[in-house]
Amino acid sequence: MGEREWAYRRRQPERTVLYEAVRDNLATLLAEASEVGRGLPRYVERDFSRYLECGVLAHGFARD
Repeated sequence: MGEREWAYRRRQPERTVLYEAVRDNLATLLAEASEVGRGLPRYVERDFSRYLECGVLAHGFARD
């Protein structure tokens, strides 16, 4: 069998527009939601935080 013609390239979520928008505006969103009322549900805050960690090697990684 021949060698694979492709090489692994790490996904770089920190370079996407969505990642930058969430990173740059999450603190403001959370603060304004708290000022207006009860804030956002905990699962929303948790999921945004996890999104910002996902795929970023500084937060750890898993290897199969």
